[in-house]
Amino acid sequence: MSRLWQARFFTTVNHLRDLPNTQVPEIAFAGRSNAGKSTAINILANQKKLAFASKTPGRTQHINFFSIGGAHVGQHRKDATRVDEIQALLVDLPGYGYAEVSGSAKLHWQALLGDYVQRREQLAALILIVDARRPFTDLDIQMLEWFAPTGKPIHCLLTKADKLNRNDGTNALRAARDLLKSYVDQDGQPFPFTAQLFSSLKRTGIEEADAKILSLLGLDKDESETTTDMAASREPDHDSDAG
Repeated sequence: MSRLWQARFFTTVNHLRDLPNTQVPEIAFAGRSNAGKSTAINILANQKKLAFASKTPGRTQHINFFSIGGAHVGQHRKDATRVDEIQALLVDLPGYGYAEVSGSAKLHWQALLGDYVQRREQLAALILIVDARRPFTDLDIQMLEWFAPTGKPIHCLLTKADKLNRNDGTNALRAARDLLKSYVDQDGQPFPFTAQLFSSLKRTGIEEADAKILSLLGLDKDESETTTDMAASREPDHDSDAG
């Protein structure tokens, strides 16, 4: 069983001052509204409704935290999380780029996103969710450029890869990797940016993403279940931004 399956809702915040006072590593999921972010989180956590996919994309404007560790009964029970035993946090950032969000809300949203990804010391890496059919919009590039100066890893999930044929999928992945390699530090060395194809519908790329996330969080040392066991025991998950 993957450690990500332990994920449970921990807290939600709408201002940086309310960020949890924890020192464990965090990995944040960011992406354009409708790119499949909520579905990706849910399928990686093997849960149907951990991350909320709003029926009105772009309306969820809070940062949601999910704990790994610190719970001593099943994930659907309501026992209190033991904060001192949390080992890591998964962070669901607001989806960006939806036109119907009001101007003032959008400005607050952008400031919250930008400040969090640039300044949060506990943030170990960013999982960038990008629709494989429409990779790297201007807002995706903005997120890359916000985060790149931190020097921390980005792993890009090219979602909805099932919508592409094999050749188009290969080309999309190559183009994504080429773009990511263009981001270099002051010494000309590429930042630790990686990418993969991902499909929640066809359940492809899940084990690769799981292994990458656990590695970035430093939680891969105790993984003992095989990827075959993981694939066999997962439940289907579908929601409004399936990808």
